[in-house]
Amino acid sequence: MIKYYFFMFIFSVNIHTVYAVTNFSYEVIHKFDDVIWGFDFLNSNEVILTLRSGDMYRYNLKTSTSVKIAGVPKVHAKGQGGLLDVRVAPWDSKLIFFTYSTPQKNSESSTALAQAEIKNDKLENIQTLIDTLSRSDENIHFGSRIEFDVEKNIYLSIGDRNERKEAQNLAQHNGKVLRINLKGQAAAKNPFLNQPKSSSEVFTYGHRNPQGLALDPLTQKLWLTEMGPRGGDELNLLQSGQNYGWPEATYGREYHGPSIGVNEKKDMTAPVAYWVPSISPSALHFYSGSQFPEWKNNLFIGTLSGSHLRRLVLVNDKVISQTTFLEEKKERFRNIRTGPDGFLYLSTDAGTFARLTPKPKK
Repeated sequence: MIKYYFFMFIFSVNIHTVYAVTNFSYEVIHKFDDVIWGFDFLNSNEVILTLRSGDMYRYNLKTSTSVKIAGVPKVHAKGQGGLLDVRVAPWDSKLIFFTYSTPQKNSESSTALAQAEIKNDKLENIQTLIDTLSRSDENIHFGSRIEFDVEKNIYLSIGDRNERKEAQNLAQHNGKVLRINLKGQAAAKNPFLNQPKSSSEVFTYGHRNPQGLALDPLTQKLWLTEMGPRGGDELNLLQSGQNYGWPEATYGREYHGPSIGVNEKKDMTAPVAYWVPSISPSALHFYSGSQFPEWKNNLFIGTLSGSHLRRLVLVNDKVISQTTFLEEKKERFRNIRTGPDGFLYLSTDAGTFARLTPKPKK
């Protein structure tokens, strides 16, 4: 472990990484039988959760009971595909948005974003806002996280689907972050709006497998984490129309060893931070509660192969420190979110739904 963090110090743009000493408890709330890919809060007592196999649940924190939600569309639950992220509209707690891999012809699938209302534990008025141009017979790299801005635009991250060259192709949605409005149309200020041979929905491009997307509540800046191959995981500050390099610029290497591209290119946006070896960042979240004052507005990353929770402190859009938690749990942390009660909630690939609570002061 000492060698691992020395390696991080040298190659991750001189960011200091330490072990956590914060006084908290890890509480397992419930165990499901599949990957909990996404979750969000309907109100102070209820959580909506997605299982990658295709099931959606409403869980009551007060009564410790769960109810399966009916009416979920059929999903392509193969490989990394299935029922993915879910978000509750900040302006209407009865309206949810969710992403899923959709079955297509010839064993292909794509990533879609839909909205629906929950009535009597059933999805009603389901509308597919966008079925993305990311069709492939590969069952990996779907993305896909959902985020909103103050203008009610929706951001959606899409993986390259293992079709690397398409991440640089503006006519496709592979390896992109999309920005659309509530009608499923390209947002009015999108950078490639009405440009020839470009998709109007594209906000940024050159991504590999972006599974973390978070809006800073203080600055309204949008941040993203994406997985590299053998190393080269990235934290990116997203700016409209920018190219983030994949696969031409990356700190990652092929799984069998050779380099893929150069580390950085002059005409492409470099990451704010990167990790070699890989930690496989999934969720990305700004802590916004009051239970842990020392964490306020810090950035948290859930990691898969890294099997830990990682806290990043930002100053002027730079990472000045990193702290790791929960390595001893040996979990793949898939999602993170601040609860209405101010606790930090987590989900894992083993189906664990948990939260961090502060220990009483002596």
